[in-house]
Amino acid sequence: MPKPRIVILGGGFGGLYTARALKRELKDTAEIELITAENYFVFQPLLPEVGAGSVTPIHATSPFRFLLKGVTIRKALIDSVDFATKTVTVFQGVQRRPTEIAYDHLVVSLGQTVDLSRTPGLQDHALTMKGLEDARRLRAHVIERLEHADITNLPEVKRGALTFTVIGGGFSGIETVGEMAELIDRSLKYYPNVSRDEVRIIVLEFADKILAEMPESLAQYAGEQLEKRGIEIRLNTGIASATGTQITTTTGDTIDCRTVVATIGNAPAPVVERMDLALQHGRIAVDRDLSVPDSDGVWSLGDCALIPMKDNAADRADFAPPTAQFAVREAKQLAANIARAIRGEPRKPFEYISKGAMASLGGRRGIADVMGIRLKGFLAWLLWRAYYVAFLPGFPAKVWVLSHWVLDWVTPRSLVNLNSYTPPAARHVHYRAGDRIYETGNRADGLYTVIEGAVEIRRDTDDAPQTRRVGPGEHFGERMVFGATRRLATARALEDTTVLVLDRAHFLKLYESLPPFREYFEQHLAREGLDWPLDSRERPEAAE
Repeated sequence: MPKPRIVILGGGFGGLYTARALKRELKDTAEIELITAENYFVFQPLLPEVGAGSVTPIHATSPFRFLLKGVTIRKALIDSVDFATKTVTVFQGVQRRPTEIAYDHLVVSLGQTVDLSRTPGLQDHALTMKGLEDARRLRAHVIERLEHADITNLPEVKRGALTFTVIGGGFSGIETVGEMAELIDRSLKYYPNVSRDEVRIIVLEFADKILAEMPESLAQYAGEQLEKRGIEIRLNTGIASATGTQITTTTGDTIDCRTVVATIGNAPAPVVERMDLALQHGRIAVDRDLSVPDSDGVWSLGDCALIPMKDNAADRADFAPPTAQFAVREAKQLAANIARAIRGEPRKPFEYISKGAMASLGGRRGIADVMGIRLKGFLAWLLWRAYYVAFLPGFPAKVWVLSHWVLDWVTPRSLVNLNSYTPPAARHVHYRAGDRIYETGNRADGLYTVIEGAVEIRRDTDDAPQTRRVGPGEHFGERMVFGATRRLATARALEDTTVLVLDRAHFLKLYESLPPFREYFEQHLAREGLDWPLDSRERPEAAE
């Protein structure tokens, strides 16, 4: 009998701990594969500390190949799932070639993404705190604002540069603002032209309290501590719109602000939306045993799954919260149920009672509610750090994080601002004669305009191959930009060629913003006999 193949989509807490638990449960009797966009696990509770510089980005991560011995790791972009044939299609490698991976059991643990599009301007001007790059970018952004404020001679520019706003008063928002304030306060002595009185840090929370999941006394203490450190907390206030220099609140106030951090707007990942699975409140509906109803061999957990904690669950409290604490326990139960399913044994429902919650407020203060015991202040902060060091997977990561925390007590925060390289949205790419630019089935990535040289576009049809030559001033690739995820033809350089590549996201921004640009391509597509839906807002996949 062939070994059952178990494929796990996503490398967050749910994916990592499911793979670990499956390896313990099944040992070498099953093939286990984890598919993830990155080859490392990010310990998300440390992101605010990465954003404040007390922990470096690389030490908040651990390589999957260190953590998951005996599990196949595939670094690739997940495109789609065919539940009928039990295959997952991914794009992998530099050329983004499509590859199909068969499974007997599929675990969907893709977390959630951020959608800020409902608030005008927020998508374009807000920083987020979902991933490692978000935290790195926040630290660089805060330091850049301090650098600018120290040298500008324009009062209005200085006021905007020194105003920092966090949207959302949940755990992520409060921990982010606390650590951001810590970074600013400890850095100001190196900026002689900036005083603390000029710095304004604001939290906007639409509800009537921050940290709604915590007991009232601890939430009140957290608010008092933040306000003592000069952080304004505005309750019953949301954000109505944002620009590059201002935000407008739902109460009608306008705030000059060059830094907006959004910890709101959770939404399903685009690949989850494309799956033929029932969604409730933007999450995959699962049974109590973590299986997806009416889907053979499909399971889900973590932030992307709506997991009932009792039969006939209806209220929010009846479902598992999207936290790391629950994801780890869900992973253990899911792995046990897959093992039972393979052996033909009855599966068990997921049951777990929260052990409590903790939050760091920065400034060596915290709050904790652990098994009914409520702590606050320095002791709660120490407990928070001790818990997360113990929880951090991988011994090297524990050592590095602990050493950074110790050094952070006795050394100043680094103000070095290293900007990582990001390929420009518009860039020249050179090809030699005979080089393939892309192949049929590759992931669509943008619009190509020939600067010099020549390109052959070849499309295989049932009758005979169709080819055309594209020369200087002409373009190709625009068909895929308008919605499809794969190339329908192969592009090859006929001679030494230089092309200008405009990536998909920026092409769509130009298309939607410049009427002449849009009119040209609509006419071009009409001449080509194409009838595409041209409004990208109607195509969620175009925003990937």
